[in-house]
Amino acid sequence: MTSEPRMKHYHINIFYSEEDEGYIADIPDLKYCSAFGSTEEEALHEVLKAKEAWLDAAKKE
Repeated sequence: MTSEPRMKHYHINIFYSEEDEGYIADIPDLKYCSAFGSTEEEALHEVLKAKEAWLDAAKKE
């Protein structure tokens, strides 16, 4: 039996920004982790990439 590391799931907010004319996705538990997309799906995809980069940088600290 192998034990795999458990992935923590983070809450993601996605909302439309009139000012930016697109969608913003952010992860409140990861300070300053957010992304922009022209659709909700694109914003989600981008914030998931940002999450990985954020976590990689935090591990190196």
